[in-house]
Amino acid sequence: MTRRQLWRGVQVMAVFAVLFYVGRRIASQWGELAALPATISVDWPAVLGSAAVVLASYVVLIWTWQRTVQAWGERLSFRDASRIWFVSNLGRYVPGKVWQIGAMGVLAQRVGVSPVAAVGSSLVISVVNVLAGVAVVAACGAGAMGEPAWTIPIVVVLTLGVVATPWLTPYVGRAASMVLRRDIRIPALPHSSIWTAAAGCTVAWLLYGLAFRLLHISLLGYPTGDLARSTAAFAGSYIAGFLALFTPGGLGVREDILQRLLPQLEIASGAEAWLVVLASRAWLTILEVIPGLLYLMFARRSANPSSATTE
Repeated sequence: MTRRQLWRGVQVMAVFAVLFYVGRRIASQWGELAALPATISVDWPAVLGSAAVVLASYVVLIWTWQRTVQAWGERLSFRDASRIWFVSNLGRYVPGKVWQIGAMGVLAQRVGVSPVAAVGSSLVISVVNVLAGVAVVAACGAGAMGEPAWTIPIVVVLTLGVVATPWLTPYVGRAASMVLRRDIRIPALPHSSIWTAAAGCTVAWLLYGLAFRLLHISLLGYPTGDLARSTAAFAGSYIAGFLALFTPGGLGVREDILQRLLPQLEIASGAEAWLVVLASRAWLTILEVIPGLLYLMFARRSANPSSATTE
């Protein structure tokens, strides 16, 4: 058995272990959970509004990635950036998440963008996105946790981390080269591009929180908690799932963390919390997967790839 096969086997076992653990937790409240639909009337306009906000966050993230690619001196239109971003995004549902980065490099090369710039910019955005997300969690969840003092040093450290990202990116490139087994060189980037990425990622996290809040209200019909707590719960669980490299799309890990945070932040508890958790997984998976699949379905209609011009 090769090392790669062994690693894949470990990943599959880890996924099944996480799903089994989460499944047991759901089963313990299944009776109460099964009884909820009879008392719930879904507010579909609120669901559609939630989806619209998520799509707006995607626009922000795509624009942010496009600007980071351009900091490499490359040219990439927003249309091509959208297609590459959505199609490569499907790779996050493969254990290891390296498929997403590899697909981004291949697709970018087809429209004349250096794969090094595509992969490097993706790595930079990932690092900045995690730092910005944790800062959002700390800031939005501080009051609900009852210990706002601890958030001050965390936000300061994370802010320094974002500021220092231009100096840290070469080390990120070296680590990525070891994992992907390919030469990933990240050149010195203008500091302004890093700070623009941080601003874009922060806005995207706040939009995600608003979308999750709207989904929650559309299901339960009453506003428990507040927008800040909803943002902290969603962002915290999403980051945990993203960092769990062994699970596709953070499956199981994101749900477990979110179900724990909802009662802690006084947003929902018990069966209602599980309803919100499961609905948010289905809702976000649809919004993440369908655009990429649509791009793949209609790709054959274009005989030639679109030109890479800056819009």
